[in-house]
Amino acid sequence: MSAVVKVWIDEGCITCDACENICPEVFHVEDDTCIIVDGVNPGEWGDDIIEAAEGCPVDVIMYEFAGGDETPAEETPSEVTEDAPAAEPVSAESVGDGALDGIMAGDRDLHILFGSQSGNAEGLCSLIAKKAAAYGLVGHVHDMDGFDLASMSGMKRVLIACSTWGEGEQPDNAEALFNTAKGTGKILSNTHFSVCALGDTSYEFYCQSGKEWDEVLEAMGGSRIHDRVDCDVDYDSPAAAWIAEALSRIACVDDSGTFHEDLVADMAAHAAGDTASASSGDVATVAMPEIQLVASIFRYNADTGETGVDAWACATPGHHTVLDLLRTLKATQDGTLTFRDGPADDPTTGVCVNGRLVLPGLTRLCDIARDKGEGAQIRIEPMAAYDVIRDLVVDYSSYENLRTASKPWFVGGQRDASYAGNVAIGTMDAVVATELHASNDIASPQLLHAASDAVPYNRSYMGPAMVCHLWNRSCDPRISDKSRTAIIESLAATNGVKSETDMASIHRQGNMGKIAAKSVLQAKTAVLSHDGYNGRHGKHVWWYTWSIKSSGLVNETTLYRTVLGPMGLANNALSGVSSRMIFGFTRTGRPMFNELLGMVAPPAGIGKMPKQFNSSVENHHEVISIFNEMDGRF
Repeated sequence: MSAVVKVWIDEGCITCDACENICPEVFHVEDDTCIIVDGVNPGEWGDDIIEAAEGCPVDVIMYEFAGGDETPAEETPSEVTEDAPAAEPVSAESVGDGALDGIMAGDRDLHILFGSQSGNAEGLCSLIAKKAAAYGLVGHVHDMDGFDLASMSGMKRVLIACSTWGEGEQPDNAEALFNTAKGTGKILSNTHFSVCALGDTSYEFYCQSGKEWDEVLEAMGGSRIHDRVDCDVDYDSPAAAWIAEALSRIACVDDSGTFHEDLVADMAAHAAGDTASASSGDVATVAMPEIQLVASIFRYNADTGETGVDAWACATPGHHTVLDLLRTLKATQDGTLTFRDGPADDPTTGVCVNGRLVLPGLTRLCDIARDKGEGAQIRIEPMAAYDVIRDLVVDYSSYENLRTASKPWFVGGQRDASYAGNVAIGTMDAVVATELHASNDIASPQLLHAASDAVPYNRSYMGPAMVCHLWNRSCDPRISDKSRTAIIESLAATNGVKSETDMASIHRQGNMGKIAAKSVLQAKTAVLSHDGYNGRHGKHVWWYTWSIKSSGLVNETTLYRTVLGPMGLANNALSGVSSRMIFGFTRTGRPMFNELLGMVAPPAGIGKMPKQFNSSVENHHEVISIFNEMDGRF
């Protein structure tokens, strides 16, 4: 068998299936390209790889023999027979660049685990696997969900990329494995690792999940080959630097698990000389194992008015998308199944899958069906907030009518400009421009419109998609003052942003939801300020905020006075609460005055509640939760 040590697909693949027909163990053909099956060892299929390369009509299958000579398909020997002498096995003498010979032989497996909620960490791991080939490593990408932790004890090289979800929580696919790892003990006696943590500095527990994995791997006995890197939302640059350094170091771990630090510089230089082959083509796609699942799909027949659910038992590759599944079911099970088909990023194809609003062409089954065993379930329904036409197809006219009616249109105003020759060109601060683009990064406004809990019950509410769109316009420095004011007044109207009851339902919809929830909150704050906090709820917020900012404490008087306004004590003199507070009979027995503040700002200073309220307010979400509690009781 020929000693092929590396194989990759160059640009220009026409997806003809020839390579997959010859060697399905190595090649997997998808709709738009061909990929190398995850975890394959090219050395086991050398002759088959060469045969597939010869059968490729566009010569895009590239491979490398032991010794480093790159042999494109068009330069392969024209004839390979069974009588030809077998190539020598890969050895320390036949591979590498001099000093690296000793570590480039034997086991060169690199195991890469991802903990991902929105796909960023997974995409990063796919990129690592592709780049690993330049370092003489064979990358194996693993989803943390369903990963056998015991198998890690036999792995010499492990890299982890993990994002942080919510307030410092592990991603859904990583939670179970992490909980197991915490109580495992020291099982990693010969494992070298490094961690890339993805997060968002706007959250209190920045990159917490990655930090936890870094700690637990060390507690399990692993050896940190390179320091953890913590990446903010714009993670490309720091992650790229971490990949280069981590791969240079972990590639210097030999077959016995010994790290040769003196060879790191040589390894980096070796990889730099092979950059072209390691970076050609698209980022590697991870071919996931087959999933056994039951797909339950909502059905509606407009002609008969009948509704129900059809369920099909399916066996399908985990990396296939929800749209792939729907197409397969329509082609093989029921030709009447109706859904919006189109490109993967078509914003009008949205559906609700297991309670999540998604674009089916961009959502893989392995990311939705968390149980990879025989009990995996996929529930596909039409999106709420729209009328159902048939099965999964909904009528977007309600949203389109709201969008068409949205006013005012963008009207530009005067702004600073710079001269380019004889022409004046308007300028914009780079930070402002970046923020505008980021706040408008909404994959599907139709999807976002359905994310609000308020929209299904208030069809006249313009919805979060329109709120974000108008708010983005108002923040544009190119807009005129008159147009900005008109937009704020539109948002402040009866069916504007005040109709949005709770941002939680929006925020939970992935990255799109996080962006939108931030914009909706900013718009709501601007509207309250524009209205002067008029009205019952506006004054409620004003008094509460004023008291908290003045005292820094949530106490009995704060809760009491903010509900009823400055006349609260007098209005409730007969209730007994006022007299008890005035004369110092507080529930905790503490002084009725909160230091000297009670003398100058009584609404914030007199009386105290039990200890759970008698503390400094540091986190805004605590204030919000208390406000919501008051709003429901009074």
